Amino acid sequence: MSAFRAEHIERSHHFVVERPAGRAFELFTPEGERAWADGWDPTYLHPADGTPQRGMVFTTGHGGEHTLWTMTRYEPQAGLVEYQRITPGSRMGSVLVQCTSLGASRTRVTVAYALTALTEDGNRVLRGMDDAKFQAFIEDWERAIAGIKPAA
Repeated sequence: MSAFRAEHIERSHHFVVERPAGRAFELFTPEGERAWADGWDPTYLHPADGTPQRGMVFTTGHGGEHTLWTMTRYEPQAGLVEYQRITPGSRMGSVLVQCTSLGASRTRVTVAYALTALTEDGNRVLRGMDDAKFQAFIEDWERAIAGIKPAA
């Protein structure tokens, strides 16, 4: 019997984007992230053209790790997208992004991660993602998005 005990974390943080909600939401689709996430280069498995939809499957090699993704919720009208993700040999879980309008040109973006380790390596990754580090991680998103040109 293995002595491995999986660790689990849940983290959430929000920031404001200077864009209308619909345009902000587009930034959190797999293709939309290319505009601001350095090194983000999804490979689409289903649908092959990368059209965002519930059941979409893609892979990434972002951050030196191979990760498999499934889009489990895609509700553009509600500003909601959710992914299930697995990094083999490390961790799995969900990423939820909710975009809430703050008027005609500002959007509050809430990002929530729930991750469970699959191995001791995964446990080490999760231990390194305390509240302060998660907040800094999401604030990097905010800075990267603020640095891109608004869509016309």
